[in-house]
Amino acid sequence: MSNSTSSNPTATLETSLGNITLELFVDAMPITANNFIRLAKEGFYNGLHFHRVINQFMIQFGCPHSKDPESRLSGTGDSPYGTIQDEHPDHAKFSNESGTCSMANTGRPNSGGCQFFINTNHNDNLDWFSPGPSKHPVFGKVLSGMDVVSQIETTSTTTNDRPIQPIEMKTITIHD
Repeated sequence: MSNSTSSNPTATLETSLGNITLELFVDAMPITANNFIRLAKEGFYNGLHFHRVINQFMIQFGCPHSKDPESRLSGTGDSPYGTIQDEHPDHAKFSNESGTCSMANTGRPNSGGCQFFINTNHNDNLDWFSPGPSKHPVFGKVLSGMDVVSQIETTSTTTNDRPIQPIEMKTITIHD
């Protein structure tokens, strides 16, 4: 995995529970990382809520329907730009380890768009290079704020994995 942030941008995710700082792997995963950066710079993620939280698995957000934290459509929304091409470069076999960021998708090829998740466990079954149907390319990692990720991960949820107390993504700032 990339160990240096010198050539890669970072992002500060300001949530209602605190800040998380990510390194974005533009050098190795340019399609996926730049898609996230574009949406963040345009303010797409501002005011959305974490809509899927599963302890010992991951925390997910990015659905435009989650602006309303009670929306039954949360988790079904698409990017205003449609879907992006899956990235599977041999030089970037980043595993879905705890603290990594991955593109969410519908399970079909090239179906990622705006939703992503932060792994809170080593979910190697989600690696694009592992056997099985689920393929989620890692495009970043948490540099600081794993305490905030853990706080989100352990929040009380409904039976459909939605936090009972809404957790808002106030803003995301990209640092080039």
